[in-house]
Amino acid sequence: MGIERVIGRIEGVVPGAHFDSRMDVKDAKLHQANQKGISSLIDKKDGRRIADAIVLNGGYVDDDDRWTHLRYTGASEVKDRDSNTGRLLRSQSWSHDDNAALRLSFERGYEIRVIRGYEGDKRYSPAKGYRYDGVYRIVAIRTAMSKFPAPDGSDIEICQFDLERLPDSEQGHTAPEARAAKALEELEELSMWSGEEKYPEVRTASVQRLMRSVATARRVKELYGGECQLCGRRLLGPDGAVHSQGAHIRPLGKPHNGPDVEQNILCVCPNCHVRLDVGAVVMDEDLSITVRAAMFGEVLLPKLKTKGWHRVHPDYIRYHREWWEKQ
Repeated sequence: MGIERVIGRIEGVVPGAHFDSRMDVKDAKLHQANQKGISSLIDKKDGRRIADAIVLNGGYVDDDDRWTHLRYTGASEVKDRDSNTGRLLRSQSWSHDDNAALRLSFERGYEIRVIRGYEGDKRYSPAKGYRYDGVYRIVAIRTAMSKFPAPDGSDIEICQFDLERLPDSEQGHTAPEARAAKALEELEELSMWSGEEKYPEVRTASVQRLMRSVATARRVKELYGGECQLCGRRLLGPDGAVHSQGAHIRPLGKPHNGPDVEQNILCVCPNCHVRLDVGAVVMDEDLSITVRAAMFGEVLLPKLKTKGWHRVHPDYIRYHREWWEKQ
């Protein structure tokens, strides 16, 4: 017997989980369809159809992805889209089954699972495949005008949805993990790039191991085999195990609100993690590394090492550098 489809979190599937194909996403019960963007199911409460998940994969030009906030365009019939450009040929309708389902989920306050695909916004989308990015809640809906008119020049109305990502403490962890997530959020508001010393306690705390990029950072670290992208060193313990960390270039949480995506994560050694977090090193868009504070006995690479599918987005590099240049 298959797993019953549910609204919200899927037990055993954590944010950051990566899938090679839409079929794999479907098999994980995250989304019920292989192609379309909006997933729906029957609400046991009254038998009406509600939406439970969406896929962001470059579907419409009016979509706007800001990681924690999304502006999502509803669905259209296949005949209402240009098969070559993907642009709409005529207005969308709230009576379309998928749009009506997503609207009802808004009215009932239901959570929506968000999956990002490789053709979405390059700042947040995986380089290949699909990634589950947690649960969001629809906070507003509207009828809006598309950026692009119809072929005859007339306006095209679209069904538009605004979604906000729930905080880490509400992303479906066990009770102890949820408490740890809440504690970490409070710590980060006080410590990350704010002048509060947090080493070594926060980096070695169990809360850090539980909550920070468990799935996404693991992919980056495995790609590099634990080799630091800043200094090139690979730290081994007495047992031969590799010790590396996933460092966010633009930190998660307030006030920076960086995304937990591969483009914002580096595989680094513990020393370089500290240097990155305190602004002792910054990077330029060409990936060259600049030392801002003396480091004794350590030599960094001239340029950030990259490998395979992993590409750091220049927006995060620029944010990190400009933040520390202002301090």
